[in-house]
Amino acid sequence: MSKLLTMREAVAELVPDGASVLLGAGLEGLIPFAAGHEIIRQRKRDLTVLAPISDTLFDQMVGGGCVSTVRAAWVGNVSAGLGHCYRRAVEHGQPRPLETLDYSNLTFALALQAGAQGVPYLPTRSLLGTDLLQTNPDFKVVQSPFGEDQLVAVRALTPDVAFIAVQRADEEGAAHVWGALGVALEGCASARDVVIVAEEIVDRDVILSDPNRILTPAFRVRAVVHEPFGCHPSPVQGHYRRDHAAYHEYHQQTRSPEGAERWLAEWVHGLVDRAGYLDKLGQERVGSLKAREARLAAAVDYGF
Repeated sequence: MSKLLTMREAVAELVPDGASVLLGAGLEGLIPFAAGHEIIRQRKRDLTVLAPISDTLFDQMVGGGCVSTVRAAWVGNVSAGLGHCYRRAVEHGQPRPLETLDYSNLTFALALQAGAQGVPYLPTRSLLGTDLLQTNPDFKVVQSPFGEDQLVAVRALTPDVAFIAVQRADEEGAAHVWGALGVALEGCASARDVVIVAEEIVDRDVILSDPNRILTPAFRVRAVVHEPFGCHPSPVQGHYRRDHAAYHEYHQQTRSPEGAERWLAEWVHGLVDRAGYLDKLGQERVGSLKAREARLAAAVDYGF
């Protein structure tokens, strides 16, 4: 059964106001900017957004007034520094007050893994002695049941919906992803609904030809969105590289609230969909970012 939807349909159906949304499971790559832009375009409100690293996507969603809570290890602009919209929200409540709950990359992964396993928490030693214990109520120091050691219990995270970017998928939701996986596996297993955002749609036989690379069982997937260049300006291994200029342009243009509003009007609200976004980028810029050479992995023989 085909689960293909447009991004507009997927967001409208699966992201109600007040939802918790995982975006950016692949760390600095495979960030589904197309999903975030559609969420902004549909003016969703009171969202809790989750990711270990979202680069500028959360900054844009905060500037668009969509977000009430951020659970993340880092928010900002990797190329240029702290995100201006995020900083204005935290320090001045503009355009609305923002609650932030800080994680390390490890504890964010543990929280999703706990959610995937259906347990209330998973333990770690890594936060002992850190200030994160003072700022995030989802971390609790506990006594080990098997000795006198102290541990930190990391409360489970179970997102309402996870938008997971991949290189290719079939119409039923089975997908291949390669390169840095980040917390994509944990995200798929912990979320109530999973939306696969695919650069390419392929036949089922292509996915089944390499079963070890399948991200998650197709029955866990609610929707598949075919969205080429859906992660720009972040990179997708084998498809296109990071657009460093886009991050610096965004940083310069959003230094003021008025500048952020102009950027959103030009690059999000003023465009109908991702196809319009790519038209605005232009063929020359898009072409300059595409992978210039193939670096194929060695063939794998699944025969007996």
